[in-house]
Amino acid sequence: MKARTRFAPSPTGYMHIGNLRTALYEYLIAKASGGDFILRIEDTDQKRYVEGATDIIYNTLKTVGMNWDEGPDIGGNYGPYIQSERLPLYQEYAHKLVELGGAHYCFCSKSEADEQKDEEMNIKFKDPCLHISLEEAKKRVAAGEPYVVRQTINKKGKATFNDVVYGDIEIDYDELDEGVLLKSDGFPTYNFANVVDDHLMNITHVVRGNEYISSTPKYNLIYEAFGWTPPIYVHVAQVMKDAQHKLSKRNGDASFQDLVAKGYLPEAILNYIALLGWNPGTEQEIFSLKELEQVFDEKRLNKSPAIFDITKLKWMNGCYIRALPFEEFHQLANKEYDTFLTREVNREELSKVLQPRIETLKDIAETAAFIETLPTYSDELFINKKMKTDVGIAKKSIALAIPALEGLSEWTNESIFECLKAVAVENGLKNGQVLYPVRIALTGLETTPGGASEIAAVLGKQETLTRLKQTA
Repeated sequence: MKARTRFAPSPTGYMHIGNLRTALYEYLIAKASGGDFILRIEDTDQKRYVEGATDIIYNTLKTVGMNWDEGPDIGGNYGPYIQSERLPLYQEYAHKLVELGGAHYCFCSKSEADEQKDEEMNIKFKDPCLHISLEEAKKRVAAGEPYVVRQTINKKGKATFNDVVYGDIEIDYDELDEGVLLKSDGFPTYNFANVVDDHLMNITHVVRGNEYISSTPKYNLIYEAFGWTPPIYVHVAQVMKDAQHKLSKRNGDASFQDLVAKGYLPEAILNYIALLGWNPGTEQEIFSLKELEQVFDEKRLNKSPAIFDITKLKWMNGCYIRALPFEEFHQLANKEYDTFLTREVNREELSKVLQPRIETLKDIAETAAFIETLPTYSDELFINKKMKTDVGIAKKSIALAIPALEGLSEWTNESIFECLKAVAVENGLKNGQVLYPVRIALTGLETTPGGASEIAAVLGKQETLTRLKQTA
């Protein structure tokens, strides 16, 4: 069966990692079957609407390569794809549902309903309007009395349904709340609009967080009242920041945009979140989106919550950075250089040094800060047992290196390295006794992203000699 899935985010701000993961699973279910991935904007909660958030949704999906087959911007056979443009449809189906007995008109105010409810005690609102005849209710509606359409749940016993991840599920009908389906302002609630839209758009699979499992019987009652077939449900476990706390943008946890701003590559983020709750069944961890389309199987989604491990993401991002074509990495790195480098250096050589050694693009400024300003350092840094250097040997080696480097006509990593090796041989020193002190003198750091000759090639001849002379 060719799947039709939909990503239906609310335009309420940045793209939360959990939302992007849901979109990815929906996309992969569709593409693995040769089906269609639909983008739908659920903006019925007007109070939470954020200006510009719809563009963020578009840009995020395009950035990671999840192109949709139907949506607000490209159209399709089942539009409109923005819920606020579908209000007459919801109103029509809400009134139909009342006629079918799956809902009723309620004339109680919100405060009256709230007074009766107590979620902690599991006390549900018992709507007195249930006892109003349909004929009388219609007269009150026609007379202009404010109302909402509220779901009618008159079944007893257990509701049962199947979920791809959790298998057969039972929920007692007594636990279900007769919630509002159509508000007094004519806007539908999520619980109603998503059912109507999923049916009218021929959605075959619905992927959502497992917090919606308890509401699923309510959706199924609406499908049943209309005589519609429910979709295949795929409820996914939460993404957690740790064992106790859910990852949440309301708590300030990183969004997709935050991670990109922190130097993570979109492809690496997407690869990582694919594995947050899904197991490919092999040892492979690095997947392109195309590879995921070929191997993804929703039956391998996990029931257990996934912990968002920034250390693992950083490792994976490093793998992606190292795999970039050099020109692509250099282009990205140049944008970072512009934020902190004012001196003229060989940026291409710097990129060659950094690409194998950093894990995020934001590591660049910290790792290469010594290029802009040589840190203050102690002569004790020259003491290294492994390299067999002390302060005296270091000063001697640097003094010998200066005239040798001044005589170099070609300034490349290779020529500098050969020159410094020759200094060691000619003066009865080991390579490390020359290379190590030169590296310290050029960087002022014990740990550096490259060796002495690589860093000298980046700094250029004049700056290299200036720093060596300051030390000697």
